[in-house]
Amino acid sequence: MTDASANFSDHASADSPETVREPRLWRDGGWTAQVMKNDSDDGWAVAMIKDGEREPALIGPWTMGRDKKNPKPLDTGAFNTLVKTASEVLRRHEQQLHALLHKRLNVSTAEQGEISVTLQIVPDEDDPYALLSAFDALGDQLAQIRVMPSFKLNQASAAAWIERDFARMD
Repeated sequence: MTDASANFSDHASADSPETVREPRLWRDGGWTAQVMKNDSDDGWAVAMIKDGEREPALIGPWTMGRDKKNPKPLDTGAFNTLVKTASEVLRRHEQQLHALLHKRLNVSTAEQGEISVTLQIVPDEDDPYALLSAFDALGDQLAQIRVMPSFKLNQASAAAWIERDFARMD
């Protein structure tokens, strides 16, 4: 659409949280909405950024005004809808990241009953790693080892780890 992050960062900053309600720029409640020209066509776009963030959480098309040249001005209803939508986008992103970094499955064993095995990936820039952990039915930790962040946790790998009495997975 448009290079909104470059245009948008001029108006949104963490040190300017005051309320602004202009036809093309609204700032309120920790969010800023800016309507800007869409560089790829004759239309308009709106970008939503959360206070303190460098990149917009949401960029989307914006409605033309009645004159079919200028954008429709922002208003309370539109701003609230944009905040709700941008918040949902951020929440889905956080859920997806959490699911990517935290995996859990259960393995039934004859001797120990149900064992929950978790993989927690620690995405450290210098030394990424993961923690493979096992818990009994009461939630007590049975074992924990450090593994490569690329470790594939599945039923077979979890069962093999349990069968080897939680030995290192090299």
